[in-house]
Amino acid sequence: MARTLIVKVTAGADAPERCAQAFTVAATAVAAGADVSLWLTGESSWFALPGRAETFDLPHSAPLADLLAAVLAAGRVTLCTQCAARRSIGSDDVLPGVRIAGAAAFVEEVLTDGAQALVY
Repeated sequence: MARTLIVKVTAGADAPERCAQAFTVAATAVAAGADVSLWLTGESSWFALPGRAETFDLPHSAPLADLLAAVLAAGRVTLCTQCAARRSIGSDDVLPGVRIAGAAAFVEEVLTDGAQALVY
């Protein structure tokens, strides 16, 4: 049975190292052939919007836009429903391939047999 990796990132530009770690782990897992689901919550919610990942800069880290593109190409990216609502982000605002879903969908993913969840 293939394992699924769910990465929930709560940090954005407010905690750049933690944010970059989450995106790096998710993209690395995609490159390794894992089934990856990246959840954008809290301040990382802004990266669901076009152009926002390109503004993130952290020395000695891969570009966040490239990491996000890798996950979008071969995995799943979800923006938290409540986090989106608090920031007035709608489904028409997000990057192609990003879905908006809530806690029930997250719980369903993490309780699936063979799933591993990491929270940053």
